[in-house]
Parts: sequence; C-alpha cells; structure tokens
Amino acid sequence: MLTFENEARLAGFRWVIGIDEAGRGPLAGPVVASAVLLRNTSFENKINDSKKMTERQRERAFFEIFDNAYVGIGVMSEAVIDSKNILQATFLAMASAVRQLVITLPQDVTGVPNFDRHVLLLIDGPHFKTDLSYAFRPIIDGDAKSLSIACSSIVAKVYRDRLLQTYDSIYPQYGFKTHKGYPTASHRKAIFENGLSPIHRRTFQVKPI
Repeated sequence: MLTFENEARLAGFRWVIGIDEAGRGPLAGPVVASAVLLRNTSFENKINDSKKMTERQRERAFFEIFDNAYVGIGVMSEAVIDSKNILQATFLAMASAVRQLVITLPQDVTGVPNFDRHVLLLIDGPHFKTDLSYAFRPIIDGDAKSLSIACSSIVAKVYRDRLLQTYDSIYPQYGFKTHKGYPTASHRKAIFENGLSPIHRRTFQVKPI
C-alpha cells in the first residue's frame, strides 16, 4: 500500500500526506477529516480501509497511528454542512486537517526552503478543491490503496464515532451510539417520533420508514 507514496517521492516530494473523511452520509453530526504524514510505515496492527475493519481493530490501530505519524483532524459541523453542502464541507474539513497537521511539524521540516513545493496530498476520492498551496492527487478508493490514506480513514472514523457516542449521552432517544447518525431504520423512526435534534442536518432528506 505504499505505491503512491513511493511514486510521490520519486517525483521529488519529500512529505506525503494522506487524507480521508468520515461522515458524509449520516443524517446527523459533523463530517470529520484526518490528515496523516507517516513517520514509520511498519505497523503491528492491521491497517486498511476503515470500513473493512472491526471497531476493535480500528481502536487498536488508532493509537499506533498516532505513535507512527503526524496527524491533523478537521471537523465541520452540521451547520456548516447545511450552509455549504456536504461536499464543500468535506473539502473544508480536509483542508482544516492539513493545516492542523502542519502546525505540529518540527521547525526543521516547515523551515525548509519552498516547503510547500515538497508536499503532496493524497486524497481519497475522485476530486478535491482547496485553497491550500500544496500539490494534491485524488485517488478513487484510496483508503484501500494507500497506507497514508488508510491511516487517515481510521483516524477520522474513530474520532467521529467517539463524538457520536458523546452525543448519545446528550440525546439518548436517537441511538447515536449504535448507528452513529447514519440513516438506519431505527434512526429514522426516532426522528419521526422525536423530531430533529440540534445536531441533525436540516438539508438532508429523511426517507419514510
């Protein structure tokens, strides 16, 4: 899963950052993006597309990723999603994650002349739009093809799941701990019975049960 990272370095890029998101499809909660710059590519835990991993596998990998990489996390709330649309909110979350990651980098990295030109962003998905100054490469199914993106998919998923578990304690009638905001039958039933909570996305259609 290092083909894209190796190609980037052969092309002259010194720092390769994988980026992915979690939470585009739910009816409630934020969209979360993660950016990961690997310091080490050897992992004891399984690293894969987060959707192909169990919750326990993701949790174990989550901590090891932070031990082996610089990590940034970007969160865009349901209010931003409603005002900008989910695609634009996702791009904003990704950019925010990159900015947060760069802040954590040592000065001997960011102080390199023309630092921006040495950075490549590997994006999960077919396209990306940003005002960041870095080069980027969208990769369809990147979370299954790139180790950096797979790591970012795990971080984003675990972080968002934890947020929804917290929301579950505030709005227990919706079952956020179980479905994480996705449009399951039980979630849609809870919406029709209780109405929308403050964290529900107003622009998303709730289909009848």
